[in-house]
Parts: sequence; C-alpha cells; structure tokens
Amino acid sequence: MPLVYEQLRAQARRYMRKERSGVTMQSTALVHETYLKLVHANDVDWHDRSHFFALAAQIMRRILIDAARARTAAKRGGGAARIDHSSAVDFDQIPSADSDASSAALCALDDALESLARIDPRRARVIELRFFGGLSVEETAEVLRVSPQTVMRDWRLARAWIAREMADE
Repeated sequence: MPLVYEQLRAQARRYMRKERSGVTMQSTALVHETYLKLVHANDVDWHDRSHFFALAAQIMRRILIDAARARTAAKRGGGAARIDHSSAVDFDQIPSADSDASSAALCALDDALESLARIDPRRARVIELRFFGGLSVEETAEVLRVSPQTVMRDWRLARAWIAREMADE
C-alpha cells in the first residue's frame, strides 16, 4: 500500500475537485474506502500496476456514484434534474464544482455509461479508465491491450454516444 498510496490520493483528489462544494467525503476517505474494498478482493488475479489502478478506478467510481445517488435521493424527494447536452460530453465539467446539479449529472453519466457497457463494453471501459481512473491514453491502451489510436477513437465515439444518451433522457 505505501507504494501506491500517493497515486491513489492524487486520483481521489482529481475526483473530489470535480465534486460540488457541499460534498462531505474527502479524498483521504475515498482512498481509505477504496483500500478497504481492495483488501477484500481476494479472488482478483492481479496482472500489473495498470490493472491495479484500473480496478481502483472502478471502485472509486462506484463509491462516488453511490454517494451521488444517495444525495440525489435525499434531495427533493429523489427527483433528479435532467441534464441536456447537445454535443460530446465535456468530462471536465461533470460534475461541476459550482453546479447544483452535480450529483444528478454524475448519476446521469453513470446511467449512460452503464447503457454503453451493455452494447460496447470496451468503449465504456475507455471512459471509465480515462475519466474515473485518470489513466493516460497509453496506460488505457496497455490495460485494454489495444493501440493508443484505438483508445482515442473509442474515447471520441463514446463521448458522443454518452452525450446523445444523456440528451435523450
């Protein structure tokens, strides 16, 4: 854990910077909760460092989505505002730190990502690894065992698909 702790904290800080200002979870708490889930993942066949961080990204995503869904359910009786996007998703703006709809945006993104995963798992994985995992194009290509060009193509197409899916909601 000491070898990866600082990188996990940096990853968590990136997530938390994008969260709205009223979020009570701190990056350290996110890392610790992720660690507890990783410790109990006994049946994982670890391949390499990138695989570890990809799994950590999935776990952090689930923790943040669960927290966002809980906030959305508690606020206004569970009615989430619809998010309208007319072009490709700008991941630097979801969730926006100043937006009241940040929890709803994160939930809408997760729903769209789940829908994409059902029809194109690799493109959904690219979004997850790059946005939630903070992996570079090259690291994502290594984890998925594809070329960096394929990652970039999947990234562009998945962003457009998710934007359309979120606009249809």
